[in-house]
Amino acid sequence: MSITVLDTYTATKKILLAPAAERRELLRAMLEPNKGLYRYNPGEVDLVDTHLMTNGFPIDRDEERCLGALETLAAAGAWERMRRALDDARDVLLKANPGFAAPDVTVALILGDPGDAHFMGPCLGVTGFGGISGNIEIKLWPYPENVERLESTAVHELHHNLRFSPGGVVWDPATVTVGEHLVSEGLADALARQLYGDELGHTRIGVPHLHDDEVFAKVLTGLDVTGMQNFTAWAHGDPSAERFGLTPVGLPMGAGYAAGTRLVDAYLAATGRTAAEALHADAAEVIAVALRDR
Repeated sequence: MSITVLDTYTATKKILLAPAAERRELLRAMLEPNKGLYRYNPGEVDLVDTHLMTNGFPIDRDEERCLGALETLAAAGAWERMRRALDDARDVLLKANPGFAAPDVTVALILGDPGDAHFMGPCLGVTGFGGISGNIEIKLWPYPENVERLESTAVHELHHNLRFSPGGVVWDPATVTVGEHLVSEGLADALARQLYGDELGHTRIGVPHLHDDEVFAKVLTGLDVTGMQNFTAWAHGDPSAERFGLTPVGLPMGAGYAAGTRLVDAYLAATGRTAAEALHADAAEVIAVALRDR
């Protein structure tokens, strides 16, 4: 299994410094190597439009701000650090799961959009997309907390990628449950914490609600809800649901991440397994073990 971290630093700098009329095609060329992210989407996907609609850096404004942020990431060694972290996590996961034929993975670290209030505010300047086998994309704004957590952010997405790769857990968009999604988030965070500790390993949006019993109880009522269209409200919370025109369910930002962590931690404590060993753990079993004594 090989992991390729794309040189999006050089490509992004070239885009932001290019004449406005040339930027769209330069951006398309940068995104093309990771287009496998969208291979299950119905119909043709325009990579540039999708980038611009999902928190990716703009190509018609904020050039100086984005160039400064890009250099902040470069000065922090972002691409090198992520490459080392992904290689280390791969070795840990494969050692814990002998016989699993993991796919090669292409990873793109993309500068986020500083003009997107939801991304910069409720999302805390970072989003990840790692559930499509063989492809990972992380959009990030270099807030100090995000730069500090570069490794754990990458490792979190790699856990998703290998969990839902062939030979692992099957993800059917029509029948998959909220419970499956939240368990996968909890397991991915558990791996990041296994490697980098609790301070750096938690997904930031979930931290405020880790010990909120009322939020946890509310999330539990949605574990059997099916269909990916419902996941935003239950995993990310009302702010994201409202942002994308979905029905809110009465949960704060990151509620599902906090609940997923609690479920997974209870399961790992009861079974003695590590997050790496639980890469392909059955979500229904995780939930049953976690809630056995409730």
